[in-house]
Amino acid sequence: MVAAVVLAAGASQRFGSPKQRVLLPRVLERLRQSAVDEIVVVLGAHEVETDARTVHCPDWERGPGASLRCGLAALGADVDAAVVVLADGPELDPRAVDRVVETWREGGDARVAATYAGVRLHPLVLARGVWGQTPDAGLRDVPARLVPCDDLTAPGDVDFADEA
Repeated sequence: MVAAVVLAAGASQRFGSPKQRVLLPRVLERLRQSAVDEIVVVLGAHEVETDARTVHCPDWERGPGASLRCGLAALGADVDAAVVVLADGPELDPRAVDRVVETWREGGDARVAATYAGVRLHPLVLARGVWGQTPDAGLRDVPARLVPCDDLTAPGDVDFADEA
């Protein structure tokens, strides 16, 4: 089984209001078009109404790694890998999710990340064996097998309300 962990715990200070309320539905819609078996949304600074399963991370202020650890801990023993996506990436392409999952399945790499024009972004697949190796700062600088998704739209990174 492969589950998706959506990181949506941040304070959204630059956005001016909880951007998760605006962007999360779009991210979830796109994830549901992919081959993931389950979705867990990690919340922290704000409560957000959603039809997806949620987990609250009391340590969200420590960084994205802390939020990710909360999401991973909420997954069942039958989950072999987690696809990590950000709630502020509303242009997430379901084909990018499927592509990194398929690369993980074929190669067995511990971490597989999508790249767009040579830039590493999300989605990122984490095999269960490395779930305990998540620093508070997150996994941006942790090595991963890179999967080109140049033919797809990058997920985006919305920080300000006028970008939504």
